[in-house]
Amino acid sequence: MLENCAVILFRPKYPENIGSAARACLNMGCENLILVAPQMFDLDKALPLATVHAKHILEGARIVDTLEEAIEGFSGVYGTTARTGGWRKGIMTPATMAKVADGKMRAGGKVAIVFGPEDRGLTNEETQLCTGLVTIPTHRENTSLNLSQAVLVLLYECFKHALDTPFKPAGPPEERLITVDEQEVLFSNIRQALLDIDYLRDENTDYWMMPVRRFMAKMNLRRNEFNLLMGICRQIKWLAGKVR
Repeated sequence: MLENCAVILFRPKYPENIGSAARACLNMGCENLILVAPQMFDLDKALPLATVHAKHILEGARIVDTLEEAIEGFSGVYGTTARTGGWRKGIMTPATMAKVADGKMRAGGKVAIVFGPEDRGLTNEETQLCTGLVTIPTHRENTSLNLSQAVLVLLYECFKHALDTPFKPAGPPEERLITVDEQEVLFSNIRQALLDIDYLRDENTDYWMMPVRRFMAKMNLRRNEFNLLMGICRQIKWLAGKVR
């Protein structure tokens, strides 16, 4: 059901939580688990919490060193956060995130949900690598969720939405959705083009690019559209250089 969805655990601290998260993945039909630099991964401690049924998910989990490596190839990456405001704007509810993610999967893309370390969550720099942020509403007196609880809640929303709107076959290869790394290349070129025409300030350009990031994250850009926008950026930069 969620074969094009992956759960990324970024620097998880406890193997028991990894095991519980694997069981949550199995419950919701998401068997793609990626671990980024786990601080203490002990398969023997994780297995009892995963149960024998999710053993294959733990044993097949991909372990990488960086978040950049983990999100490579995904069309949508959604970071979880309990904090809001500042850099963390345009945050989605689980239901909204599930709808957006389902749209990307039905269009032939792959999505990932990123969960930060249990004690501090994702930093601002780490959330900048995500195409969107999602928060799970909780009672204001206790906003902390166990890692596996958070995994289960978000995957449940994705699973429920997938049941209502079954996946459709992907389009032709030339119409594939752009990946996160391609989107970063596009952002970089747009930022430089806007700097060249003095639309952006030289200082703190990442902050002024935030509305552009949120706008672009709403669209399912395909490779041919990526090429179009890259061509526009190149022409703007060429013209700006000629004027100077």
